[in-house]
Amino acid sequence: MPRQGAGDGGTTSAPRDGINDTVDTTIRRTLKNGVAGKIGAIALGLGAVSITITAPAQTIEPGNPETAPSGASPSDASPSDSQGTISIPQNVTIFGKNDPNVRRATALVNGDIITGTDVDQRLALILAANDNKVSPEEKERLRLQVLRNLIDETLQIQEAKASDITIDDAEVEQTYARVAQQNFNQNISAMDAYLARVGSSPASLKRQIRGELSWQRLLRRNVQPFINVSDEEVKETMDRLKAEKGTEEYRIGEIYLAATPDAKQQVFDNAKRIVEQLKQGGSFVAYARQYSQASTAAVGGDLGWIRLAQLPGELANAAQGLQPGQLVGPIEIPGGFSIIYLIDKRQVLMADPRDAVLALKQVSISFPPGTTQADATKKAGEFATAMKAAHGCGAVDGVAQQLGAQVVANDQIRARDLPGPLQEAVLKLSVGETSPPFGSIADGVRVLMLCGRDDPKADSGPSFDQLMSQMEDDRVNKRAQTYLRDLRRDAIIEYN
Repeated sequence: MPRQGAGDGGTTSAPRDGINDTVDTTIRRTLKNGVAGKIGAIALGLGAVSITITAPAQTIEPGNPETAPSGASPSDASPSDSQGTISIPQNVTIFGKNDPNVRRATALVNGDIITGTDVDQRLALILAANDNKVSPEEKERLRLQVLRNLIDETLQIQEAKASDITIDDAEVEQTYARVAQQNFNQNISAMDAYLARVGSSPASLKRQIRGELSWQRLLRRNVQPFINVSDEEVKETMDRLKAEKGTEEYRIGEIYLAATPDAKQQVFDNAKRIVEQLKQGGSFVAYARQYSQASTAAVGGDLGWIRLAQLPGELANAAQGLQPGQLVGPIEIPGGFSIIYLIDKRQVLMADPRDAVLALKQVSISFPPGTTQADATKKAGEFATAMKAAHGCGAVDGVAQQLGAQVVANDQIRARDLPGPLQEAVLKLSVGETSPPFGSIADGVRVLMLCGRDDPKADSGPSFDQLMSQMEDDRVNKRAQTYLRDLRRDAIIEYN
């Protein structure tokens, strides 16, 4: 199972240039849940890469790629890494009653304090992004995840300072202002008020901005200069893409939960609860960052663009029947369970008809109060018949006037932005034809007439330089995960 964002065009975290642009993108990368979604999901920050031992009586040998942690290959490890052999007995007995998960969410990280207020304010953003529809049990899990992310953030800021990297207050304020511009039309006061209203604060968001700026700049200095991708590797990848032209690729999100044989039922039940919460509107990105034990948790579970052949057979079979926006799971795979979400699909190096720009006219009529379903159906049929008789967009206004209908025109509609069933119907229309009627008794009935269509050009794929940049960024990501793992390993952390 590819755990490292398997697509060539997968998400990257280390920019080649323009650190502020990368941070802005990270701040805004969420599901479209309004302002809370735009700001809230980033409170999970750079998700921790967990190393989970799932097999009983497992011995982890140094340098063995089959037992190496996900996200770290022997070639990615630094020369100074010394990996000891860890032997876990099959029947583990816990001595004492100390539960590391039962504690107040405060910590001292190499002398720097993370307060309960820090955790509460960052947690408030996540709760707001999920409309506060979170159970008490899940809230406690989120609180612990937020604490872990704040610890990582603190380690990143500390490492940047140790490398004489300083992020000026003015730079943080500038990025904060850009976030306000995206969400509140340059109204910083409105964003300040929103953060206070949901129980967070501007200081909390600015601290996260400082952390991400520090980490990106640190990676550019200490990691990126030592990454090398040869011309031959890029050419080989380009040749492979051309050979795969026309084949289908899937952009999939995954939540992976590891399960030992004795805990299989418990993990399965937990996965079922997650699926139910996602179906009720939970953010897949937020849940993946919180619960997934794959390294892709750091990017909200996004595997990037992949072919089904790259997935385990169980996941490939489940994904094949999905439409964008659908999810399935839990699916049992070796070592645990997966929940997969189809973000999108496409054909390699082929134009996507959903990228067409449409010129549409929407014609709508309303129903008077008290209209029955039968009367509404009859009137909708008569309306649809009359609209079909309109000969093109030039005549539709006159027909609409006779019917007492309203007309709205827009020539910049992307087919991709239309709801699924309507998108499919409109893409089959010729210029001058109308869609089937849609609506409700309360909202009235409407049709869309296609007045023009600009089809997208065939995708020629990434250029040589673009592909090299993507491959370099992917390698930077893997080294960054190793870097953060080492910082955690060497840290002195005290919990209160």
